[in-house]
Amino acid sequence: MKIVSWNINGYRAITGQNTSKGKDNQTNNLLFDYIYSENPDIICLQETKCSPDQIRSDLYAPEGYQVFYNWSKIKKGYSGVATFTKIQPATIVTDIQIEKFDVEGRILHTDFAEFALLNIYFPNGSSGQTRIDYKLEFYDAIFEYTNNLREQGKKIIMCGDYNTAHKEIDLARPKENENSSGFLPIEREKIDWLVNNGWLDTFRFFNKEPNQYTWWDLKTRARIRNIGWRIDYHFITNDLLNNLKAAKIEPDIVGSDHCPIVIELSF
Repeated sequence: MKIVSWNINGYRAITGQNTSKGKDNQTNNLLFDYIYSENPDIICLQETKCSPDQIRSDLYAPEGYQVFYNWSKIKKGYSGVATFTKIQPATIVTDIQIEKFDVEGRILHTDFAEFALLNIYFPNGSSGQTRIDYKLEFYDAIFEYTNNLREQGKKIIMCGDYNTAHKEIDLARPKENENSSGFLPIEREKIDWLVNNGWLDTFRFFNKEPNQYTWWDLKTRARIRNIGWRIDYHFITNDLLNNLKAAKIEPDIVGSDHCPIVIELSF
């Protein structure tokens, strides 16, 4: 089973729906092209920036996939997640029963026979202390939510854009970013909590090398120089370790300021 996670930074942009007349820079459906080439069983998207009624009917879902959307109820063109799956989930959950988080459309929880899959777009704290606080509270709410799932005996895959680089190896310029949201000690401690509470960073299980990133700043053209951050993860509960077969980052796949991340499992 292959599961992809990708912050696409705008569903309508990456599928070509929003291309302006006379511009040919983004007329292709880069998302569907990637999906048909990679052929994942499930792909989890973050930062879709739209509600389903804003998507053209021919772009609503790639052929062969069911689709589930969650979106911001308070601000258009903001946040949002989507899960495309070839496998019928037993249940679909789009909220964690905390309104201030649920209204931003940041979570999709789909249950399958062997595991629960959480597709999450964690908040960005770069706009100031209020959002840092919101981000940290969101982490804690997700941890409580997943703890409840684990108490029910569920094995969990939690993928998405965590908006936090865990270790110095996970960003190109750690010293310069010690006081930047995304690498603050108080944010990094949340990833520590996962590791200390029975979760595995799937990519680092296989790859301990530096210069492995999933996001690059567009404004500074950082991708060309590989001045990036690894802030997208597949974390799994340790009881899925024996099922984990591979994990990789795909920095050569374009269409967003993030790149796809992939895991493969056997059941």
